[in-house]
Amino acid sequence: KFVISFRFLPDNWITFNENWVVIDSTDRPLTQQVNMSAICSVTTGHEAMVHDSQLDYYGVLLATCSSDHTVRIFQTKTDSGQPEAITVLREHEGPVWQISWAHPRYGRILASCSYDKRVIIWREVNNVWDKFHTFSGHTSSVNSLSWAPHQYGLILAAGSSDGSISILTLQSDRTWSECFIHQAHIVGCNAVSWAPFRVTPESDKPGIAPEPVAKRLVSGGCDNLVKIWRDCENEGSGVDSRWQCERELVAHTDWVRDVAWAPSFSGQTDGHTDIVASCSHDGKVIIWKNRDSTGWNSHIIHTFNDVVWHLSWSLDGATLAVSGGDNRVTLWKEGMDGEWKQIKEIGKGIQTGGQGG
Repeated sequence: KFVISFRFLPDNWITFNENWVVIDSTDRPLTQQVNMSAICSVTTGHEAMVHDSQLDYYGVLLATCSSDHTVRIFQTKTDSGQPEAITVLREHEGPVWQISWAHPRYGRILASCSYDKRVIIWREVNNVWDKFHTFSGHTSSVNSLSWAPHQYGLILAAGSSDGSISILTLQSDRTWSECFIHQAHIVGCNAVSWAPFRVTPESDKPGIAPEPVAKRLVSGGCDNLVKIWRDCENEGSGVDSRWQCERELVAHTDWVRDVAWAPSFSGQTDGHTDIVASCSHDGKVIIWKNRDSTGWNSHIIHTFNDVVWHLSWSLDGATLAVSGGDNRVTLWKEGMDGEWKQIKEIGKGIQTGGQGG
């Protein structure tokens, strides 16, 4: 068994391998000391490999997805202390690669994407889970999902092996609009991640309120590129050219497997700095920084001896978690000298309070 992926959460981090999910927690803030102790392991009931696992905003619901074509949802807060299965969602017709919870201001909503070329958005109403929307606009496997910051509305980005990125937006009449970034990546798009919500600086002139800056997202693909995209909706662009590539970031020498845009409150005190992390089949984890829109600079924080599959930022943007084909999860933090240092490694044989995982 091996670590496929994980998510970094405010009080918990989760890893999973094959048909087990392991939920781990820290016994004190990461800024003081990192001591990981597993609090439970979950037998998901999946009949094939688990590809993704996510807790919702409050950590009350756990969702998992698998090559068995299903999405499963568990209640984590129970009298027994062990997560309990709530439902199995069976509409996909191929392996389900990734799932993503929407912000709770919109209710309990979960998105899933699959090898079957579809994105399905699920919603709970009166304790019953059902399809809210099905999007079938891609012509190949849909590999990645990411909800936009909730301040922009209910907006979902999806990256596909057909090379395109789709943007789905819930309209005021409860219908969904669709927008494409065509040929975003040659051969295929493997990962998408939204930039955090920001507003323009306050003006010295009375009556001028700060406004949201243009939406942006980052993508990674099989062309070895990381790309920054900007929504030009308010700049007079047509539908087909609404999303423009703001920058191509070149440094990886193999497929980019994941990208993660750091939260904006990442400890910077002098102006705004965009921070993006990327990882690749070439074993490199790269931090990209753009200070005050002066240009993107890259810094390789480490080169692993195996493929690196997944990245996740802590909510304060100070710690980056990395998982790879070597069955390890490592945590990295930037020092005062600007160098990134590994502060923790979690390898094989994680001990849990439940049955072995």
